[in-house]
Amino acid sequence: MNVDCIQAPQEIEATSIRKGLLEDLALKILYLNGEMSLVELSNHMCLSLGVIEGIFQFFRKEQLCEVKGMVGGSHRVTASERGKTRAADLLALNQYTGPAPVSLGEYTAWVHSQSVQSPKIAPSDLKRAFHELVLSEEILSRLGTAVVSGASIFLYGPSGTGKTSIASCIPDIYNDDVWIPHAVEVDSQIIIVYDPGVHHKSERPTPEDSDKRWVLCRRPRVIAGGELAPEMLDMQFNATSHYYTAPLQMKANNGVLILDDFGRQRMKPEELLNRWMTPLDRRVDYLTLPGGRKFEIPFDLFVAFSTNLDPKHLADEAFLRRIANKIKIDHPTAEEFVRIFQGECWTRFLTFDRAAAEHIVEYITKDLKRPLCQCYPRDLIRQIFWEASYRGIEPKLNRETLRRACVNYFVKDMS
Repeated sequence: MNVDCIQAPQEIEATSIRKGLLEDLALKILYLNGEMSLVELSNHMCLSLGVIEGIFQFFRKEQLCEVKGMVGGSHRVTASERGKTRAADLLALNQYTGPAPVSLGEYTAWVHSQSVQSPKIAPSDLKRAFHELVLSEEILSRLGTAVVSGASIFLYGPSGTGKTSIASCIPDIYNDDVWIPHAVEVDSQIIIVYDPGVHHKSERPTPEDSDKRWVLCRRPRVIAGGELAPEMLDMQFNATSHYYTAPLQMKANNGVLILDDFGRQRMKPEELLNRWMTPLDRRVDYLTLPGGRKFEIPFDLFVAFSTNLDPKHLADEAFLRRIANKIKIDHPTAEEFVRIFQGECWTRFLTFDRAAAEHIVEYITKDLKRPLCQCYPRDLIRQIFWEASYRGIEPKLNRETLRRACVNYFVKDMS
């Protein structure tokens, strides 16, 4: 397969979608839009004009449309009374009127051809993706090894050590694009896959003759935190529109799924672990259609678990074996902490005072008797900005402002 371009089918048979489904979809679109040129219908359905011409000929034969004229060499048509009646009946069954879907077989083939395991990852990609974070060479090397596996990673360690920030940067390691379908058809059921919230279009131009049912995107980045519930891992059925939305793991195919604060979700950890035992092991998942029919989809994603809980208390040994990579993210050294402080000042155009930063290291570790955390520089600088805003002065980083920030930020012993 040429991953640079998916050629647009020029005939209905080449779409791999049942002819009747495409005709029904076109009739609903035509009915709701009132009057359209064949070019407009082609653009709306993301199908070539050759395919639309075939549908138009069927409409004329069955008297489902009326020709209103010609515009730029293209027929302008509207639904006939017979067509409107049929379209209304179709909309009562299914209100989907978006781009034409692709077949499950075609979707599966393309997911495999652009697998998350296929990109070449180099140390320079890691440094580019994590350039805003202060990470040791060892951690960078272990993260790179994990991403090359294309499997999964468990980031664990104390709260505030930057696990979420690390997980969020993992998708930036990849420097290639993938094709995401607007929708997939399974047994005449339509499943919406493309989601602008997680699928970001590539800036690279696509050839004019590419299949517009597919969107060229950066590799997906799907993040789920405490809101994760069991139903989000299954197809979401809209009782009003009568079509489905893909579950999180299907939207994340060929990309990264980040499960943040793992163990604190609405669903119990064992529920998720039992649900994904087979997908993590065999890289396939199973979804269920009305009537109980199950079908297989690829589970081609890099899963990043992030937690401040002990992994041994969250999962048994059998599941932990299936998570290929486990990296503990610990507290920073004093030098790393100062470097993080410097970076936070730089991003906020705040003059960095190294002596003040080193002083606060001493204050936190010796006076407060706390370990250093990667989140402290960001949080303390925020306190400085908030205080300056309240007082109507320019924010400054020095011992005094940092001490006051600490008083506001840290909890005092009540004894």
